[in-house]
Amino acid sequence: MEALSAHSPPPRPFVLALGDSLTAGHGLQRQASFVARLEQLLREHLPLASVHDAGVSGNTAGDARRRLPGLLSSFRHRPDLAIVELGANDLLRSVPPARTRSDLAAIVEELERCCIPVLLATLEPPPFLASFAQAYSTIYREIEEKYRVPAHPFFPAGVLGQPGYVLADRVHPNAAAIELAARNMLPAVLRELDSF
Repeated sequence: MEALSAHSPPPRPFVLALGDSLTAGHGLQRQASFVARLEQLLREHLPLASVHDAGVSGNTAGDARRRLPGLLSSFRHRPDLAIVELGANDLLRSVPPARTRSDLAAIVEELERCCIPVLLATLEPPPFLASFAQAYSTIYREIEEKYRVPAHPFFPAGVLGQPGYVLADRVHPNAAAIELAARNMLPAVLRELDSF
């Protein structure tokens, strides 16, 4: 990682949000995205907090794994926390669960190698996908236990799959759902940043 200039002190804490369209805010105004809302909520507790949007719509865990080294090398200072929110596109595209597990493990390993603490954002499939998603149901827990990283649900219970919480495409969450996600993740993020 590039050394900091004496003229540019880093924002602290600096949080990396690595994910897919849920992180990137697909279909939403910038200020309504998960990253923007989480940053605003964090600043009520930590006024200098900064959240970097590394969400790319459509990304699988494998896509994020491939772009992670370049992303990390682009930073001028090390993130104080990485939120990893991935897996929804793996499920929707029928990526073999073993590959998703391997890709998520590699992401956690790379972040830990760089001494960046990880918070794993878990996703519970909506009821209409529950049987289809059964093979994926243990991946987050296995990663959490193997690497001893904290995990927290991205959405509170009862949001995914509800008509009032999706955009017109009936797939992506609307601003109300993302607001709930940001507020739901906030306590877990603050716990991981308790030294600030």
